[in-house]
Amino acid sequence: MCWSAQADAVAGGVVVGLGVVCLVRARRSGRPQRVPLAALPLVLGAHQLIEALVWLGTDGGLPAAPAGWARTAWAAIALPLLPVYVPAAVWCASTEPGHPVGAVRHRVQAAQVGLCLLGAAVAVPLAVAVAAHPVTATEHGRTLTYGIGVPHPAVLLAGYLLATIGSLLVSGDRDLRRLGLLTGLAAGLCAVLWRIAFLSTWCALAALVSVLLVHWAGRAPHSPTTTSPTTPGSTGRRSRTSCERATADGPPGRSTAPGTR
Repeated sequence: MCWSAQADAVAGGVVVGLGVVCLVRARRSGRPQRVPLAALPLVLGAHQLIEALVWLGTDGGLPAAPAGWARTAWAAIALPLLPVYVPAAVWCASTEPGHPVGAVRHRVQAAQVGLCLLGAAVAVPLAVAVAAHPVTATEHGRTLTYGIGVPHPAVLLAGYLLATIGSLLVSGDRDLRRLGLLTGLAAGLCAVLWRIAFLSTWCALAALVSVLLVHWAGRAPHSPTTTSPTTPGSTGRRSRTSCERATADGPPGRSTAPGTR
């Protein structure tokens, strides 16, 4: 994970492999709304593989130009991409038929749209910073510390975490809320243990936690509720009983009173 090139390469390879499985399961579920979020482990696994190259650059095992490209690619995924991609993918998943239902659906989707806008607002200054400044990476206590020149880092970090973790927590889906809770706990752990290398360590832990999406992606589709249920004892059954009664009584206009021939 972020503590050596070898650890990043192994973790990244495992997460990429599980990401492919996740994507295949999402496509086979018959719910295309799941595909963008199901691709997240693939993105985060590739992100860890890129950081393995960054490690090689800091150790002198990679020429300066490719090492610079690796640092820029890592920063581009970690900073402007994720706060846009994650809430947008969660919003897409929330449009799956039957989930969530009723008034909850409108509240969830309204919250998701707001978090998508927040993620986009955060991503703009982050993208400008990545494009305008050379990205540096320094080894610090077996972790990597990145220098990017982000303005107002505390404010942007708060918006970043709210857009990414918050979108999972308000998704209306139990599995996605669990994923949001675990990534939130990972953020707190990284802030306490690796404050200087927070971004690198949190991205690594988030990549590992994201494999929980393998179960979510292949889950049975939600069953949309209808206004005419046909379960036993429901209106549909009563409708069939009425039809049977009408057939037994004969055509309209025909008397069925006792003694009538």
